[in-house]
Amino acid sequence: MRSDIKLIDYLGVRRSIPAFQMSEPGPEKVEIEEILRLASRVPDHGKLAPWRFVVYRGEERARISEELLKLALAAKPDLSDEMIQVERTRLTRAPVVVAVVSKAGPHTKIPEWEQLMSAGAVCLNIIFAANAHGWVANWLTEWFAYDERAYPVLGVQPGEKIAGFIHIGSTAVPAIERPRPELTQTVTWVGGED
Repeated sequence: MRSDIKLIDYLGVRRSIPAFQMSEPGPEKVEIEEILRLASRVPDHGKLAPWRFVVYRGEERARISEELLKLALAAKPDLSDEMIQVERTRLTRAPVVVAVVSKAGPHTKIPEWEQLMSAGAVCLNIIFAANAHGWVANWLTEWFAYDERAYPVLGVQPGEKIAGFIHIGSTAVPAIERPRPELTQTVTWVGGED
């Protein structure tokens, strides 16, 4: 098997940029479609495509963020001014935000767990595809991913769940490495003495 050093190099330094450090420009519609086409190439037992995408761009991001702020204030009327500003900018921090919506459900052959993992794989593949196109990206699951009151505002249907929001854009801030777990903390070897 041939080694692809470029891919190995990328995986060795891959790093998410915080959404609040993102700025314009972001990918145009054609490039977003290509990113999503590439991202869809994930393990998908049964070829169910148990996920779909909702792409937030332009002024709609600000309108939806204001709706999310109303929901946040309804739940916590005493939000600080700082948190009100955070809520107001939930979807405007990056030029493009993609919701990965899981359509996982009962199936005669495919366990729901496998369908959920496929949606997670799509989230990571969006990051890889965005990076391959020269954009920075970050996978977030915010409070409104778990609050079904927000689903109509976000374009999520009953019975669906949000696997994550992928923020895509540009940045002038360099990526800073963070601590990673040592293999001794995450690997259990079974068999073999090499």
